[in-house]
Amino acid sequence: MIGTAAPATSRVEINLGKIAHNAEKLVQFYGAKGIELMGVTKTVCGDPTIAKIFVNKGIHMLADSKIENIKKMRDAGVNAQFVLLRSPALSELDAVVTNAAISMNTELAVIRGLSTTAEKYNKVHEIILMVEMGDLREGIMPADLDGFVEEVLKLSGVKMVGIAANFACFGGVKPSDKKMKDLSKLAELIEAKFSLPLLYVSGGNSANYNWFTTTGDIGKINNLRLGESIYLGRETLDRKAIPGLFTDAFTFVSEVIESKIKPSVPYGETGQDAFGNEPQFRERGMIRRVIVPFGSQDVLVRGLTPSLDIEILGSSSDHTIIDAKDVNLQVGDKVTFSLNYGALLAVMSSGYITKKYTNVI
Repeated sequence: MIGTAAPATSRVEINLGKIAHNAEKLVQFYGAKGIELMGVTKTVCGDPTIAKIFVNKGIHMLADSKIENIKKMRDAGVNAQFVLLRSPALSELDAVVTNAAISMNTELAVIRGLSTTAEKYNKVHEIILMVEMGDLREGIMPADLDGFVEEVLKLSGVKMVGIAANFACFGGVKPSDKKMKDLSKLAELIEAKFSLPLLYVSGGNSANYNWFTTTGDIGKINNLRLGESIYLGRETLDRKAIPGLFTDAFTFVSEVIESKIKPSVPYGETGQDAFGNEPQFRERGMIRRVIVPFGSQDVLVRGLTPSLDIEILGSSSDHTIIDAKDVNLQVGDKVTFSLNYGALLAVMSSGYITKKYTNVI
């Protein structure tokens, strides 16, 4: 169990059975056309319990952007192939080589450092090159890829095992059929020019669901990196539920600490709020204003959706204010919320929010 020792006023309940179901169904779904999955564990901070479920359901590659999370899973005995999901920093090369089997890379200076470091440990570190396909986060420009690969192949401490592209994370660019064909073509050119078989052509992430369901030819794409689809049962272009998956594997729960009838609009001379904003309020008369003991320090409040017919009015760092409407919430009552990806990432990262497993399998 992760969390504080004190009694928890706010927690996230993690339904392990629903996560296992989603993982198993997605392995089958994508596997039907020959696509293998990397399970992205950064969302849950490398939680070993969840990582072991992934492995048990057929996801044997686990990808995380934090070396600390990878080390946590390794130390907990998770039997998987670990992938660093971003380009390593020069200051962490030793930790990368000793903890991750594969890393994503975009810079020759880093890859040369990985090669030297791997040789020091009598290892060969595997790398996947990220290619820029339009989302403008990380990646080598396609026009530079040939020369880049040529330089990589001169290094003896690293082995290039694949290429990958990122979509719908920074720029919102969709992994369209054309984008996947372009990535496949790049893979074919590299394999032909350098006689270099690529084990992984990783076409994207949970945003690839619509492409996969409509394409008649996946080309060279044989890998996807999934997090949100497994955890929240949704594709990530429109956040639509994926048929047959659970969308409520995670539930946020908190406790009412104040419930009073108060005005709906603050009174007195106003300035900025705690975060430098100038808030606006709608006059709705006297309302039951309820406070729950979490705020922006704990969770992305705008990513929460109450299960009751109540409305979140706003939050400070450690208080969230709710219009209870016709619900007679009183001190001590529990309030539950569903979470979007941003809210889930925040609560799993917060040391102030207790994590409680349910439906343990």
